[in-house]
Amino acid sequence: MTAEQALPDGVRIRALGPGDDRDAYLDLTARAFGAAAGTQGAWERTLPVIADGRCLGAFAGSQLVGSALFHDMRQWWLGRAVPMAGVAGVKVAPEWQGRGIGRALMSALLGEIAARGYPLSALYPATMPIYRSLGWELAGGIYEAVIPARSLRSFVAPDVLDEPGAARSRPGRLRRAVPGDADEVLSVIGRVHEAARDCGPVTRAPGAVRRWLAEPELYTYLADDGFLAYRWHRGNEEIFVERAVAVSAQTLRALWAVVASHASIAPAVRALAGPADPLWWLTREPDAKLSHRASHGMWMLRVVDAPAAIAARGFPAAAELAIRLRLSDDSRTGNAGLWELAVGGGKGSLTPCRAASRPAGGNTGNRPPGGGPLTLGARGFAALYAGTPLATLRRAGLAAAGDPDADGAVDAVFAARAFMLDSF
Repeated sequence: MTAEQALPDGVRIRALGPGDDRDAYLDLTARAFGAAAGTQGAWERTLPVIADGRCLGAFAGSQLVGSALFHDMRQWWLGRAVPMAGVAGVKVAPEWQGRGIGRALMSALLGEIAARGYPLSALYPATMPIYRSLGWELAGGIYEAVIPARSLRSFVAPDVLDEPGAARSRPGRLRRAVPGDADEVLSVIGRVHEAARDCGPVTRAPGAVRRWLAEPELYTYLADDGFLAYRWHRGNEEIFVERAVAVSAQTLRALWAVVASHASIAPAVRALAGPADPLWWLTREPDAKLSHRASHGMWMLRVVDAPAAIAARGFPAAAELAIRLRLSDDSRTGNAGLWELAVGGGKGSLTPCRAASRPAGGNTGNRPPGGGPLTLGARGFAALYAGTPLATLRRAGLAAAGDPDADGAVDAVFAARAFMLDSF
């Protein structure tokens, strides 16, 4: 990003610095999101982002009239971690809305995200037109399991055992996690997402995890292969579980036993859990409910660097594919053009090709016999990357051409049940 970007009405966009006016930032935040958002704590959480140059401000003279930022994250796609910029805090002062400031901020932010080499970006939209116009599209959801605490006291016994005596084996010792455990916590969470071949969950930078673990109202436990984080919610009425993840069945049950120990005080538990979380298969009765979070439902994805995003993503090990793909992308023109998409051995590649060229490698039986290359815009490509079936994209006007009879092969390599366990 250039040092400053000019807009109509004399508005200029530049990176915020630690010396910028705290009160002006908090006032803008309160006007955009409500008084509860414009607190000293919000400023302290934003300071590391500002210090790293990841927060942009729009200024009319010396007045801050808009801002947007992104978090340094990794997003897991079929068990592989892909660098991802998590966009948040996009706001424009009410009296300055309708003048193109929001779009200019997002365009500048997208440029900075690309300049820093992130293949992907994601966000939770309060409104969608501005983000769709710049290439973000709906990709997945964030969900809560709502569970009576009593249901956690007695899980269903295992049907099968990994080895003789496995049901009687004890999990690794649980201990309280502290801020100094941030790297170990990240390692454990990463091992869980890798083993589960998850699609969508994010992990944050170590500094952000240290600050999270230091929150006084957060209670955390760490094992060699599992991690639990929860807090009391609505007084003593509920427990809110932010993470309950483990590689082994024994550790997972031990983590939930910690939560269940509060059942005599808190009758209900809310837990962030994906659609395929083992929790759904552990409870005895059908009283665990899945619901969208009220404040954050669907999230949007943007492929910032198409070749890098494909190279970093995980794919099914047995799947093979070789097709031509035509992309259009007005905001990231380097993504536009005719490409050869090849998938094999759990890895993918996207390489430029000429219109007359034939795909090389992969399963030739999956090449479309006619109809030209499969054609997608930035939005359609983002949705496909996140596992949206091509039939859905065609009916939504986000995909065209190619061979519809070969769509199943494309769906198979991108198949995903994308979800997140974080809001930001």
